[in-house]
Amino acid sequence: MSEDQDPAVWLPPAPEPDHPAYQQIMAVFAAADAPLRARQVCEAMDLEIAPNNINNTRLKLKRLTERGILAETEQGLFTQPRP
Repeated sequence: MSEDQDPAVWLPPAPEPDHPAYQQIMAVFAAADAPLRARQVCEAMDLEIAPNNINNTRLKLKRLTERGILAETEQGLFTQPRP
């Protein structure tokens, strides 16, 4: 971290999409026939439906969207982009 970065706002880099958590998410989307919300992704991955799990999954979905791996068709609704 350089001197000009504020340590309060510095965040470590996001894990790459080949990280196991992202692989699980992509497997859910590979099997899905419709866009999904973070809660539905949690259910498909057999995670406890708790606010923390849903929020963490939503953040991962947003990261995948930023990278062009997923698309957010409307707020909170994610799908794989069409070729």
